[in-house]
Amino acid sequence: MAEMSRLQRQMMAPLFDPQQYVQTLSQQSDADRDLQEQRLHVQKLVDDTALNLKRNVYKNYHQFIETAKEISYLESEMYQLSHILTEQKSVMESITQHLRSTDKEEASKEKPAAFPKETEEVKQRTLTTLLEKVEGCGDILETPGRYLVYNGDLIEYDPESMSQVQRVHAFLMNDCLLVASWLPNRRGAVRYRYNSLYQLGDLAVVNVKDNGPMKDMFKVMRYPDCCIFQAESSKIKKEWLEILDETKRNKALSDKLKKEQERPLSPKTPDTPLDPFAEEPEMSPDIEEDPIELSEPWIQDLPEDLDVCIAQRDFEGAVDLLDKFEEFVKEQPVTQAVTQLRSRVGERVKQLTDVLVFELSPDRYLRGGPRATRRAVSQLIRLGQATKACQLFLKNRECAVRTALRQLRMEGSTGLCVRTLCHVFFCCLLQTTREFQRNFAAHPGCYSALVVWQRLALQLFADAFSQQVFDSKECLSSIAECVALACSHCEKLSNFGLDLTFTLQSLLLKDIKGAVQASKDVIIEATKHRNSEETWRQMNLMIPQAQQKLMEEMETSGVPNFEQHIGKDCWVNLSYTVVAFSKQLLAFLEDGLRLYQPELHMVLVEGLVEVVLVEVQHVDYSLRCEQDPAKKGFIQHNAAFLLDAVLPRLQQRFQESVTQPAKQLAELSRELGRAGRVVQVNPDSQTSVV
Repeated sequence: MAEMSRLQRQMMAPLFDPQQYVQTLSQQSDADRDLQEQRLHVQKLVDDTALNLKRNVYKNYHQFIETAKEISYLESEMYQLSHILTEQKSVMESITQHLRSTDKEEASKEKPAAFPKETEEVKQRTLTTLLEKVEGCGDILETPGRYLVYNGDLIEYDPESMSQVQRVHAFLMNDCLLVASWLPNRRGAVRYRYNSLYQLGDLAVVNVKDNGPMKDMFKVMRYPDCCIFQAESSKIKKEWLEILDETKRNKALSDKLKKEQERPLSPKTPDTPLDPFAEEPEMSPDIEEDPIELSEPWIQDLPEDLDVCIAQRDFEGAVDLLDKFEEFVKEQPVTQAVTQLRSRVGERVKQLTDVLVFELSPDRYLRGGPRATRRAVSQLIRLGQATKACQLFLKNRECAVRTALRQLRMEGSTGLCVRTLCHVFFCCLLQTTREFQRNFAAHPGCYSALVVWQRLALQLFADAFSQQVFDSKECLSSIAECVALACSHCEKLSNFGLDLTFTLQSLLLKDIKGAVQASKDVIIEATKHRNSEETWRQMNLMIPQAQQKLMEEMETSGVPNFEQHIGKDCWVNLSYTVVAFSKQLLAFLEDGLRLYQPELHMVLVEGLVEVVLVEVQHVDYSLRCEQDPAKKGFIQHNAAFLLDAVLPRLQQRFQESVTQPAKQLAELSRELGRAGRVVQVNPDSQTSVV
């Protein structure tokens, strides 16, 4: 070790000269033996250096992976922050544009808008020409004032699997977005078919970050639907996003101006809930409304304060203002001023609801767990939207479960993968249930939706579980262990009021039946293969340890009085095939009982009967064909072991576990007993037939 340290320090010196070192070493060495020792030292130093280099590379690679994960998380959060800032920017721009439009209203009224009108007519003619190529959209042109803003080819993708769905052509109009499917085999003027129509006031447009081949995409969301489109280039994608955003703002401003122009003309608004049987109060022209009830400053500034709260994402403050407003309005008479104020506040309530709905969209707050949705859910409930909050919350958690299952790395043994899968899924299920009970404790009518969601989530788990366990062709023992692990997690959830064991068993029933039947077929093939090589000789275990191990295995399996079949010098008075068959049959029974459920009763019993009949037929054939009396007696001894020890153990163990006898096994045992032979075994372990 000291020599190695000295050699390492010498070679790590800054002025180390390899040629000079070799020359000095050859001069100082007395013989070839010294050079060989030095060569071994150098080689060991090379191996240690290579090992340290590998360790450092692995350590750096592990740190690189962890850093990449953190960067990915930070990138996702920065993307969400960028989207929030974009929303705030659009809100501020809309407010600024609205303020500017009020200054230009007078000028626009004085001058006739001849040129824009002409432009609008041109756009309407262009829209009519383009829609002639779309099949099934004759009603689109019936809306007055509708004209074309932008159009182009896009490719639609599935939001779940990110696979290409179809090629489409999108028509953006001043109040809606039309998506038409491309007809590749159609000839003539009609080249597209009507697919869907989105109103601009109901949809949200979100930019999708480029990820490998998935580039130039944007998302169009309208609850509960979500579509992803891919543009031809980044420039066209940018144009789509900008024009969609601008058209939405223009639509919102035009709707707002129409409402403000129509408001003084009608004393009542259709949104105001009035009693249809109440008499309409007569308004005297000589009596003016009392303005005292609405003269408080916070009432006058309420709509603007709500706009500020929504822009600053102060949802709690906005709902507090609405609650305060409702308490105040209850004490006021129904006047025109109150009605108008209710209408203005109702618009803000709709905006706030839309923002909260977007907060609960499946693309947001998946990393924070169900607690991240608590803020938006609680405010929606306070707004009286408990049903919508329940639907959005469960939709968000469904997407979280799908994402968690999709991101699992299934590596290593099947048992380890299933343990990880169960831990991730059932923790997510428990957290969702606790958060649901906390948020909707005062709304018992929503619990039916939770039950439906739990079954849907369990279906996702069952699909992932089956793919990992049953599709990998595991043995029945491993399958039984995995199913027992999943059922144990379901039993733990029963302490929290969730009993999902029956649901999980029903979802896995088909795969379990297939696994039991496949295991039965494997045992039958193995039994036939062993029987084809049967010589009907006693087993010789060679060493006492093997003999003791066999006795322990049979004792564990529950075979009674197996000691009487043990002879001297490690001999066993049974055939190797019979012993192997007995062990395999009893193991198949134990694995089947671990998977047992009432629907599997006949499958398991019929499988046991079929396996036993294969061995019994082989023994019966050997008895009829054997001519040697000694061998015939040995075969009868093995048959008696199967009839008197193995079959009764099968029936006893089945009834102990299931508390229900297996009638087919009992009938098989009686038939074999009536057709069997009485066998005695003498103390010298020699078989004689009586």
